[in-house]
Amino acid sequence: MKKKSKKIVIGNMKMYGSLDFNEHHFKSLKSKLSSFNELKITLCVPYPYLFQAQKIFEGTNIHWGCQNVAKELEGPFTGEVSASMIKDFQGELVIVGHSERNTAYCESDENIAEKFNMIKKQDMTPLLCVGENLNEREAGIMERVVSEQIKTILDLYGKDIFKGSIIAYEPIWAIGSDSAASPEQIEKMCDFIKQLIYPNLTGNDDVNIVYGGSVNAKNAVQLCEINGVDGILMGRSSLDANEFFKICNSIRKI
Repeated sequence: MKKKSKKIVIGNMKMYGSLDFNEHHFKSLKSKLSSFNELKITLCVPYPYLFQAQKIFEGTNIHWGCQNVAKELEGPFTGEVSASMIKDFQGELVIVGHSERNTAYCESDENIAEKFNMIKKQDMTPLLCVGENLNEREAGIMERVVSEQIKTILDLYGKDIFKGSIIAYEPIWAIGSDSAASPEQIEKMCDFIKQLIYPNLTGNDDVNIVYGGSVNAKNAVQLCEINGVDGILMGRSSLDANEFFKICNSIRKI
């Protein structure tokens, strides 16, 4: 009998936090979640606070990572942070392709693919965000949009690069809104993504898919019970230790 996989819970702090806030927040998460060994919990923090996450979470069941990375290993790239630098602080996971960055910095699919590959080269876990905007959903081209976001990585590096990686289906229209995508929409997209990477379904358990977009304590269980969903990616809820606890506590009972 196949062993039950741990549900994945990833918090994205975005550009929030401070030394004082983090000190209290990280210690609160450590206290509240220290016994939640049924889950794989990761908090993606702003670069300057990697040292703080490492100091407080080291030796616990809470992992830490970042929200972006340079596509180069090193060099004269002012303002960039390399995967090896994140690894120096024992970071385990890095988000790439988030729609907020794509919009603000016009990141291309090729650029995101190179970042994805660089994370893998440093033996960390890349979390690739994919998803459509509202106009694309209403036009019925959401699968084509998501396919283009994933196929660049497939074309450049092959399907094996997705082994041990995470894909977050995060419809842009659901981010920061009051409602998540429907279970039917999510399940259909998860199935589409797995078949895109593994057409014959062989090895389709090698990549994990999480859902992101208006995740909260009220809908976390329903989202995690959807066929094909291996966990959740949350934004604003990751900044509230009590909400984070409620979400994890409900999911661990599934």
